[in-house]
Amino acid sequence: MEIIANTLDFEIEGRTAIAIGKFDGIHVGHRKLLTEITDAKKDGLLACVFTFDPPASVFFGGGCQGELTTREEKRQIFEQLGVDVLVEFPLNRETAATSPEQFVLEYLHERLHAGLVVAGTDLSFGAGGRGNTALLQVMGKQLDMDVKTIDKVRMEGREVSSTYIRELLLRGDMPMVTRLLGAPYRICGKIVHGNHIGHTIGFPTANIVVDREKLMPPYGVYFTKAFCNGRVWPAISNVGVKPTVEAGARCGVETHLYGFGEDIYGEELTVELVQFVRPERKFDGLTDLIAQLEKDVPAGGSFWKQEKMKKLL
Repeated sequence: MEIIANTLDFEIEGRTAIAIGKFDGIHVGHRKLLTEITDAKKDGLLACVFTFDPPASVFFGGGCQGELTTREEKRQIFEQLGVDVLVEFPLNRETAATSPEQFVLEYLHERLHAGLVVAGTDLSFGAGGRGNTALLQVMGKQLDMDVKTIDKVRMEGREVSSTYIRELLLRGDMPMVTRLLGAPYRICGKIVHGNHIGHTIGFPTANIVVDREKLMPPYGVYFTKAFCNGRVWPAISNVGVKPTVEAGARCGVETHLYGFGEDIYGEELTVELVQFVRPERKFDGLTDLIAQLEKDVPAGGSFWKQEKMKKLL
């Protein structure tokens, strides 16, 4: 996947099918847009995602409630879903003042040679946020550019949105979060050395430090999937700050991979949160911690054995 970032000086050879939006979380609604552009590849168009960096909500001072997907996670997901080109358009005082008409003409038409543009009903862009799908439809006819507007997806009587997903995530409702995202909630990072207590007590873990902007679910233990170097393992993870052994630590994810014993320090690890098990707690000492782990780890093994059997039925 080609990534265009930190520049306005770009041009793509050939025509593109563009999905434009914020893509906060890359939920099932976003995936409908992405399916439209990847389906257009059969017509010879490049699948292109156009998003803004930083997001408009951050740039204009609306604040950020925590990212559902970090920049690196978005890149990973887009590539996995078949996107050919990702444009992380720099949002600054100058670009934010660009008229919607100029934005469509210069960036979508002249630089990306859009043959198709796909967006949600709530799209806004350009100076004052005046750009919308109605404008795209009008200019599309002038520029030989098809425009598709995708309606919101609804689940459980509500529109699927990043706000809805945040509410569920903060409650630890991982099965419902998975439904709305179309995939389990993921946390990515480079594996770092911890305090090695896990190795000494018989429960080795791969540890990653969480991006400060990443929105986290309730601290605690989760049944998880771990991905590294193109391989996947059933796992169990502690999300939190390790209160028993390390006071004042940054939030991290400690993951025990079942049936794994390799050295993967420095590698990139992706952890998908499948099911919440119990809240994080501070134990009186290592003896109590070990006793709890002797319950948690076998429980995770049983959970994943059952999940495997379900897939075989």
